Amino acid sequence: MLAPIAAAADLTIPPEHRLPIAIVGAGSIVDVAHLPAYRAAGLEITGLYDLDAAKAAEVAARHGVPKVYASLDDLLADDRARVVDIAVAPEAQPAIARAAIAAGRHLLCQKPFAPDVATGEELVALAAAGGVKVAVNQQLRFDEGIAAARAMVRAGWIGAPTAMTFTVNIFTDWSGWDWLVGTERLEIVYHSIHYLDAIRSILGDPELVFCTGSRTAGQLPKGETRTMSTLVFPGDVRALVHVTHENRTGDHEAAFRIDGTEGAIKGTLGLLYDYPHGRPDTLEVNGRGRTDGWLPYPVTTRWLPDAVAGPMGSLLRAIAEGGEPETAAADNLGTLRLLHALYRSMDTGESQRLGSA
Repeated sequence: MLAPIAAAADLTIPPEHRLPIAIVGAGSIVDVAHLPAYRAAGLEITGLYDLDAAKAAEVAARHGVPKVYASLDDLLADDRARVVDIAVAPEAQPAIARAAIAAGRHLLCQKPFAPDVATGEELVALAAAGGVKVAVNQQLRFDEGIAAARAMVRAGWIGAPTAMTFTVNIFTDWSGWDWLVGTERLEIVYHSIHYLDAIRSILGDPELVFCTGSRTAGQLPKGETRTMSTLVFPGDVRALVHVTHENRTGDHEAAFRIDGTEGAIKGTLGLLYDYPHGRPDTLEVNGRGRTDGWLPYPVTTRWLPDAVAGPMGSLLRAIAEGGEPETAAADNLGTLRLLHALYRSMDTGESQRLGSA
C-alpha cells in the first residue's frame, strides 16, 4: 500500500543521469548539506570556488573535493563541470547565473531565485535562449514527509484537498548569518519561502493573499521574525503559514497538515526541533476507506542533508530525459510572485491579488 508513495519520495539518482558538478560557494549549507547529500547520491564534484579561498580549501579537503578553483572564470573554463551549483548570498547570484548560462552550464540556483520577478524572468529567458536547464534549490519539496504527503494527495488518499497549514514556533539563532541579521526582509523570503513553495507544489497558485509580520522586543535581526500568511485558492481551498522564530520557552513546534474531503495528512519537520541536529520527521494519514484511523508512514530520511539531493536529481533527470525539473526556474517565478505579494500585503495592510503591481 505504501510502496508507490515511497517510490514517489525516492531520492535515488540513477547512474545514467549523473553529471560532474562544480559548486560556487563554500558556506555552511554547502558544508553540512550539499556535499554530504551529493556524496550519498553518488555524484562527482569537480571542485569548489569561493571568494574566501582558504575556506574553500578547508571545506574541499574535508570532503575529498579534488580542486579549488581560483576564480569563477576558472570554474567555467572546466569543460568537465557540466552543472554548476550556486550557493551564495542572494545579491551575488544573478551575476554568477548570467555568466554560467553564457558558458552553457546547467544550473542549480539558491532560493530566493532572484531579488525580484523581473530579474527572475530575465534569467529564465537567458537560459531558454541558451538551451540550458535551471532549477532552484527548493529542497523542502523533496523532504520525504512532504514528498510522501504530496504523493498521497495526488493519489486521492484524502479526496480533494481543502486546506493546508504550516505551524512553526521555534527559536532561531540568526547570528551565524551576518548578512541576514541586517536585512530589512527576513522571515518570508529566507524561511517561509520553503513552506510557501511546498504549498504551491500541492495546491497550485493562490488567487489572493494576506500577510502580517512583526518583530519582538530584544530580537537581534532587523527584519520580521513573526509572520502569518493566508493564501486563498479558487473555490473554498485555503492555506495558512504561521511562523515565529522567537520562542523563548523551549516548547518548539514545527508541524504541517493537509485536510481533504475524505481525510487528512499530518506531519512534523524534525530538523526544526533541534536545528541543525534535528530529530526524525513524522507523517500520518487518515483516509476514509483507505486506512483504519491514523496510519503512520515510516519516514527514513531528513530535510537536511538528504532532501538537498532532490532538486539536483530532478535537474539531472531533466537534462538526461528532457522536460523541466520539478523546481524549474520558470515555475519558481510563481513562488517569487507569491513572496512579493505577501510583502506588499504586509506593508499596506491589505490583501493582494497575485499578478498585481
